[in-house]
Amino acid sequence: MEPIEINAGTYYLRALRADGQIDDRPAIVAAFADPEMRRWVDDYRIEDLADADAYVQRRDAQWADGVRCSWAVAEPTTGALLGEVDLRGLDEGPEGAQAACWTHPEHRGRGVAATALAAAMRFGFGFLGLTKIGYQHLADNVGSRRVAEKCGFKLSGETVEHRDGAEVRLLHWVAVN
Repeated sequence: MEPIEINAGTYYLRALRADGQIDDRPAIVAAFADPEMRRWVDDYRIEDLADADAYVQRRDAQWADGVRCSWAVAEPTTGALLGEVDLRGLDEGPEGAQAACWTHPEHRGRGVAATALAAAMRFGFGFLGLTKIGYQHLADNVGSRRVAEKCGFKLSGETVEHRDGAEVRLLHWVAVN
């Protein structure tokens, strides 16, 4: 599947880019260097432009393979990267999709994630024909909880995992079409 742009009203969603016109890599490096981002996103690290380049290429490949739709949340007049939203697990069928999002530290608290995620969900339910979209986050991530609630997800459960010798609680949310 080719990346599809979405007009999300205040923002627009587009593929992550690292080309002669738009280079999202510096903003990606800055976002992943933020202590709050590191607190909540612990499954991978982006330390430099090479890591960010690999990240952008991975997202392009996932679009092409039809396993993940990932969008840069962009400011419409400048194209500046404000965050990212995605639907993944698309190869698992109409009930397998999971949503995720993050917002660049300079743009948090402005509704960026909720606006973008709501647009991605409409795309998933409408264009992709998904019947269910899940969303999960660490239980003490208040920002992610607010995003889930604003987007109409319903709390469906809680699990406990062990990470690096510590017990962490995950909240699971679901939205159905």
